[in-house]
Amino acid sequence: PTNVLSFPADFPVQLRDQVETFPLGDIVICAAIVELEAKAQSKELLAHWMHLTVHGLFHLLGYQHDDDTNATEMEKLEINTLERLGISNPYLLV
Repeated sequence: PTNVLSFPADFPVQLRDQVETFPLGDIVICAAIVELEAKAQSKELLAHWMHLTVHGLFHLLGYQHDDDTNATEMEKLEINTLERLGISNPYLLV
């Protein structure tokens, strides 16, 4: 089962300079899976929610983890972002 899915918005690139803000897209997180994963991995539930939200956001920004290089880059960004939010590195706790 999937814990998080990201759906990028289809906002026209040519309009981005004409507006102050624009939607990046939608993030869908399965609460039941998040709870199961947090328990199985001995993670705090809120920290796991934060991690998956940040993970989904980076997908909306165009990052992927389709190979080792991209996965490493995305994980570093997630770790740094979560650290700024007071959340420990989620990849060390697995």
